[in-house]
Amino acid sequence: MNNTFKTFILLAGLTALLLLIGQALAGKQGLYFALFMALIMNFVGYWFSDKIALAMSGAQEVSPDQAPDLHRMVERLCMQARLPKPRVYVIPQDTPNAFATGRNPEHAAVAVTEGILRILKPQELEGVLAHELAHIKNRDILISSVAAVIAGAISHLAMMAQWGAMFGIGRSDDDEGGGGGNIIGALLLAIVAPMAAMLIQMAISRSREYVADATGARIIGAGRPLANALLKLEEYNKQIPMQVNPATAQMYIVNPLSGQSFMRLFSTHPPIEERVARLLAMRPGDLMG
Repeated sequence: MNNTFKTFILLAGLTALLLLIGQALAGKQGLYFALFMALIMNFVGYWFSDKIALAMSGAQEVSPDQAPDLHRMVERLCMQARLPKPRVYVIPQDTPNAFATGRNPEHAAVAVTEGILRILKPQELEGVLAHELAHIKNRDILISSVAAVIAGAISHLAMMAQWGAMFGIGRSDDDEGGGGGNIIGALLLAIVAPMAAMLIQMAISRSREYVADATGARIIGAGRPLANALLKLEEYNKQIPMQVNPATAQMYIVNPLSGQSFMRLFSTHPPIEERVARLLAMRPGDLMG
């Protein structure tokens, strides 16, 4: 619940930042433009995020005949999670990883790499798939898509604000709430806002990973299988960096860019050791419901 509340606070902050930079760019008109832009981008992200993510990853849909064991496992876990069965995809990459996508449980997909099917024990793969189904159950894909498009809108508006400030375009002293220092203020906001948006977006991603870990453990009734899987996945992703678009990195169960060194604030995923510690600390009462 704490992480869920934190997510809503972060999303509210991201939206406020978008509106603030819109207003700084062009007063009330900029505010309305930023709001309109956010609505349009959220609509596009809501309807097409799954198709974009699957296409960018090179994932290929597999039928029950092509991957019977995988389909049976997904179907069993969906019954335990009380979810409709998502479409199942396999990514032709040796690096073990997985992600879920889709705008809602009725229009969802789970994708796993060929590598993860080879290295994980069945119980560990169940833990990973349960984590991905937890993202679907908690509608994390929608939350992440909204955060991503708002952050993208902020970056776009910030670029417009920077050019506007440099060439004297934008709010004048006569605009409501205007003033002589508005150009400098808008320029500073345009520089700071994209960084702040990125930090908030990454904090949302880290928060949802913790929630999905806990929900996934409840689906299978144990935290250790997922904890063991996470340790294996982190080690293999360090050895064999995955070829992915950085824009999709936050979708995967472990950071596919983990071969690079990131400060915690700039990471899309929480530290593996912290995730494992939380999973192993779950008591029988935590695994119910």
